[in-house]
Amino acid sequence: MKKSKDCSNLAILASGNGTNAANFMDYFKNHPYIRITLVISNNPSAYVLTRAASRDIPARVIRNSEWDDKNLVSEVLETYNIGAIVLAGYLKLIPSWLVDMYPNRIFNIHPALLPDYGGKGMYGMHVHKAVVEAGEQYSGITIHLVNEAYDKGKILFQKKIELAENETAESLAAKIHELEYLHYPRIVESNLNPKT
Repeated sequence: MKKSKDCSNLAILASGNGTNAANFMDYFKNHPYIRITLVISNNPSAYVLTRAASRDIPARVIRNSEWDDKNLVSEVLETYNIGAIVLAGYLKLIPSWLVDMYPNRIFNIHPALLPDYGGKGMYGMHVHKAVVEAGEQYSGITIHLVNEAYDKGKILFQKKIELAENETAESLAAKIHELEYLHYPRIVESNLNPKT
């Protein structure tokens, strides 16, 4: 039997609806060594908070202005013994001190094939519209570690799909979401495997 110190307590950071966050909560519900122990949002009206409550997972709101208080944020993370962080539609740049606290333990997913269509302001439908308008043949997802810059961390995994002839931003978004749900928890899981 694994000792509790092998458990990885995950915090999910999300700013909005929380579909990817919900996918994580469900995927790891009965996992042998990974647990979602906290959901954090910078948006007090984010629906992800409701999703967490419905699954009996603690949730905290840390507003944008409060992220400047390293002690406050650190105390919250330490209270829940957080070992790694997953960004799931979190729209604020992660401060460098937090990157230093969790080296190679903060994960993000981007709805395009980085390094293309990344950077500040490139999230959600903004990305899909840009990809379609540029007439790209392919898009996909990129799962990467987080560093001090938007979408610049080490790439862990990419999955490519071909755009249909009549692709719209909306139809592409639906395809990308399916890839996110399928791959994101599994890649995080493989990178937190205590045997590796």
